Amino acid sequence: MLVRIAGATLPNEKRIEAALPFLYGIGLTRARKILNDLKISPDIRVKNLSESEANRLREYIEKNFKVEGELKREVLTNIKRLKEIKCYRGIRHQRGLPVRGQRTKTNSRTVRGNVRKTMGSGRKPTSQKT
Repeated sequence: MLVRIAGATLPNEKRIEAALPFLYGIGLTRARKILNDLKISPDIRVKNLSESEANRLREYIEKNFKVEGELKREVLTNIKRLKEIKCYRGIRHQRGLPVRGQRTKTNSRTVRGNVRKTMGSGRKPTSQKT
């Protein structure tokens, strides 16, 4: 049985406790809390959920939490607002640099696109002919 919550399908073979974090906006701690509130065993597999349990789970998550598309949209609008008011964090987002105060002299390679600007980083070994 496929279980769809907020437009995302949960993997069938996983335990429900491990499958819920596949939803954007739900981590392991929140998944455990949800299952505890609904009195559903965390050890049951997604494919073994009864229809009523799946419906209770779907209704509870959609009523109490922002997940998937709604949460992604909210995050994007927050970033867009920061860019529009030209605050420091917005400018960092625009330039593609770390936003939360990390150093950029070293590290932050992934954010900057793996830019290597040192002398020896792109050179061929001297044994090769040019």
